[in-house]
Amino acid sequence: MRICRFNADRVGLVEGSSVVDITGSLDLNPKWPLPPGDWVVPQLMSMIGGGLPSRSSQIALSDVRLESPIANPGKIIGAPINYKAHIDEANADREINQGKTYTSLDEYGLFLKAASSLIGPSQVIRPRFADRRTDHEVELAVVIGKTASRVSREDALQYIFGYTIGLDITVRGKEFPGFRKSPDTYSVLGPWLVTADEVPNPDALNLSISVNGQTKQNSNTRMMIFNVARLIEYASSFYTLYPGDVIMTGTPEGVGPVVPGDKLVAEVERIGRLEIQVGEVLA
Repeated sequence: MRICRFNADRVGLVEGSSVVDITGSLDLNPKWPLPPGDWVVPQLMSMIGGGLPSRSSQIALSDVRLESPIANPGKIIGAPINYKAHIDEANADREINQGKTYTSLDEYGLFLKAASSLIGPSQVIRPRFADRRTDHEVELAVVIGKTASRVSREDALQYIFGYTIGLDITVRGKEFPGFRKSPDTYSVLGPWLVTADEVPNPDALNLSISVNGQTKQNSNTRMMIFNVARLIEYASSFYTLYPGDVIMTGTPEGVGPVVPGDKLVAEVERIGRLEIQVGEVLA
């Protein structure tokens, strides 16, 4: 299934060129205090392989406003140096490394991005600083479907709800990654989520991004140092993963600056195509 969030928190199934509204099948009003994670994700995950949920209106995909497919991730987790060619690129670029030498992911660990940085493709990226370089980073994003703690690599894929395209927008500087990657609009997910049953091997997907029609990044997830299962094992060894938590699996080489007016087009095999504009600097 391809699941989208659209038009001010409606939930739909993407079928060809249409969106089928299934919002009426979901309980969107949990009691306070809210459960950890995104409480709608387990409801959606239970539909995989089952009967189709009740349907209401059908809308042309071209007529809807697509939002981030995940509304309430408890954590957005980043893998900072998970492609060897990107490590080499980072070590050769002073604006990226800021005097550090990057070695391996297991020495640097993961980082967290603020949930308030999350947007979908119908919104715009707003650079935070006019005088600092802000870069694009395209990634495969993994969405957790059920609570996971100290999960083994062998069992890790069973905890995945699905996959989407992620843009880990990054302002360069000396600050820690979790700070520089958390400004408003610096986490983009979309255009929809593809459930895990439709992506048999997440470690063999082409991914790319173009800026104003010029390809900047073009690689395959087989080049990741930590594959998807190992990332889940690693992350869940430090903290519990809850439904709706997002793991951005790292970016390949080719990162570069974006400026107001740029159009970004990101593609990940088996998921689709995400288009988004870079707007004016956020005042």
